[in-house]
Amino acid sequence: MDLPLARAAHLGLAAAVIGLGLLLRVPAWNLPLAVHHYGGGILWGAMLFLLVAALRPAGWGLRTCMIAAFFGAGLIEASRLVHTPALDAFRATLPGQLLLGTLFSPWNLCAYAVGIAVAAALAVSFHRDRRRAALPA
Repeated sequence: MDLPLARAAHLGLAAAVIGLGLLLRVPAWNLPLAVHHYGGGILWGAMLFLLVAALRPAGWGLRTCMIAAFFGAGLIEASRLVHTPALDAFRATLPGQLLLGTLFSPWNLCAYAVGIAVAAALAVSFHRDRRRAALPA
Protein backbone atom coordinates (compact mmCIF):
# COMPACT_ATOMS: atom_id res chain seq x y z
CA MET A 1 0.00 0.00 0.00
CA ASP A 2 1.45 3.35 -0.92
CA LEU A 3 2.01 5.88 1.84
CA PRO A 4 -0.70 8.43 0.90
CA LEU A 5 -3.37 5.70 0.80
CA ALA A 6 -2.12 4.28 4.11
CA ARG A 7 -2.21 7.76 5.67
CA ALA A 8 -5.78 8.28 4.50
CA ALA A 9 -6.82 4.86 5.81
CA HIS A 10 -5.22 5.54 9.21
CA LEU A 11 -6.80 8.99 9.41
CA GLY A 12 -10.23 7.57 8.56
CA LEU A 13 -9.85 4.83 11.15
CA ALA A 14 -8.72 7.39 13.73
CA ALA A 15 -11.88 9.41 13.05
CA ALA A 16 -13.97 6.24 13.50
CA VAL A 17 -12.21 5.43 16.79
CA ILE A 18 -12.76 9.01 18.00
CA GLY A 19 -16.46 8.56 17.23
CA LEU A 20 -16.55 5.28 19.15
CA GLY A 21 -14.74 6.88 22.07
CA LEU A 22 -17.19 9.76 22.21
CA LEU A 23 -20.08 7.32 21.97
CA LEU A 24 -18.62 5.35 24.89
CA ARG A 25 -17.70 8.30 27.11
CA VAL A 26 -20.18 11.12 26.52
CA PRO A 27 -23.68 9.61 26.94
CA ALA A 28 -24.58 8.33 30.40
CA TRP A 29 -24.72 4.58 29.66
CA ASN A 30 -24.37 3.58 33.33
CA LEU A 31 -21.69 1.10 32.34
CA PRO A 32 -19.40 -0.42 34.95
CA LEU A 33 -16.51 1.93 35.72
CA ALA A 34 -13.94 -0.52 34.33
CA VAL A 35 -15.71 -0.69 30.95
CA HIS A 36 -16.22 3.07 30.82
CA HIS A 37 -12.73 4.02 31.99
CA TYR A 38 -10.49 1.33 30.50
CA GLY A 39 -12.57 0.95 27.35
CA GLY A 40 -12.03 4.65 26.78
CA GLY A 41 -8.30 4.21 27.46
CA ILE A 42 -8.02 1.37 24.96
CA LEU A 43 -9.81 3.44 22.32
CA TRP A 44 -7.65 6.46 23.19
CA GLY A 45 -4.47 4.39 22.71
CA ALA A 46 -5.76 3.07 19.37
CA MET A 47 -6.63 6.60 18.26
CA LEU A 48 -3.19 7.87 19.24
CA PHE A 49 -1.47 5.11 17.24
CA LEU A 50 -3.66 5.74 14.19
CA LEU A 51 -2.98 9.49 14.31
CA VAL A 52 0.77 8.89 14.60
CA ALA A 53 0.60 6.39 11.70
CA ALA A 54 -1.35 8.88 9.58
CA LEU A 55 0.98 11.80 10.30
CA ARG A 56 4.31 9.95 10.47
CA PRO A 57 7.42 10.99 8.59
CA ALA A 58 7.99 8.99 5.40
CA GLY A 59 10.79 6.85 6.89
CA TRP A 60 8.79 5.55 9.85
CA GLY A 61 7.41 2.04 9.87
CA LEU A 62 4.54 0.82 12.01
CA ARG A 63 6.89 -0.32 14.78
CA THR A 64 8.27 3.21 15.11
CA CYS A 65 4.69 4.51 15.14
CA MET A 66 3.91 2.14 18.04
CA ILE A 67 6.89 3.41 20.01
CA ALA A 68 6.03 7.06 19.30
CA ALA A 69 2.37 6.50 20.24
CA PHE A 70 3.29 4.87 23.54
CA PHE A 71 5.83 7.61 24.28
CA GLY A 72 3.14 10.22 23.58
CA ALA A 73 0.66 8.37 25.79
CA GLY A 74 3.25 8.27 28.57
CA LEU A 75 3.88 12.00 28.29
CA ILE A 76 0.19 12.81 28.38
CA GLU A 77 -0.35 10.49 31.35
CA ALA A 78 2.62 12.08 33.14
CA SER A 79 1.16 15.52 32.44
CA ARG A 80 -1.58 14.61 34.93
CA LEU A 81 1.03 15.04 37.65
CA VAL A 82 1.52 18.70 36.65
CA HIS A 83 -0.96 21.16 38.12
CA THR A 84 -1.28 24.78 37.10
CA PRO A 85 -4.41 26.93 37.27
CA ALA A 86 -4.78 27.05 33.47
CA LEU A 87 -4.16 23.33 33.00
CA ASP A 88 -6.54 22.39 35.82
CA ALA A 89 -9.19 24.73 34.38
CA PHE A 90 -8.85 22.98 31.00
CA ARG A 91 -9.02 19.55 32.65
CA ALA A 92 -12.33 20.57 34.25
CA THR A 93 -13.92 20.90 30.78
CA LEU A 94 -15.23 17.94 28.74
CA PRO A 95 -12.51 18.33 26.06
CA GLY A 96 -9.89 18.51 28.82
CA GLN A 97 -11.23 15.36 30.47
CA LEU A 98 -11.29 13.50 27.14
CA LEU A 99 -7.86 14.64 25.95
CA LEU A 100 -5.82 14.86 29.16
CA GLY A 101 -7.80 13.20 31.92
CA THR A 102 -7.51 14.20 35.54
CA LEU A 103 -5.81 11.51 37.64
CA PHE A 104 -2.49 9.75 37.01
CA SER A 105 -2.65 5.96 36.96
CA PRO A 106 -0.11 3.44 35.67
CA TRP A 107 -3.12 1.24 34.81
CA ASN A 108 -4.07 3.82 32.19
CA LEU A 109 -0.74 3.16 30.49
CA CYS A 110 -1.69 -0.52 30.31
CA ALA A 111 -5.02 0.35 28.67
CA TYR A 112 -3.25 2.65 26.20
CA ALA A 113 -0.72 -0.09 25.40
CA VAL A 114 -3.52 -2.56 24.67
CA GLY A 115 -5.19 -0.06 22.34
CA ILE A 116 -1.91 0.73 20.59
CA ALA A 117 -1.09 -2.97 20.17
CA VAL A 118 -4.54 -3.86 18.84
CA ALA A 119 -4.56 -0.95 16.38
CA ALA A 120 -1.02 -1.81 15.24
CA ALA A 121 -1.92 -5.48 14.75
CA LEU A 122 -4.96 -4.49 12.70
CA ALA A 123 -2.84 -2.06 10.66
CA VAL A 124 -0.24 -4.76 9.94
CA SER A 125 -3.00 -7.17 8.90
CA PHE A 126 -4.64 -4.51 6.72
CA HIS A 127 -1.35 -3.66 5.00
CA ARG A 128 -0.55 -7.34 4.46
CA ASP A 129 -3.98 -7.99 2.92
CA ARG A 130 -3.70 -4.93 0.67
CA ARG A 131 -0.25 -6.04 -0.54
CA ARG A 132 -1.56 -9.53 -1.34
CA ALA A 133 -4.51 -8.07 -3.25
CA ALA A 134 -2.15 -5.88 -5.28
CA LEU A 135 0.05 -8.80 -6.39
CA PRO A 136 -0.63 -10.21 -9.85
CA ALA A 137 -2.32 -13.61 -9.85
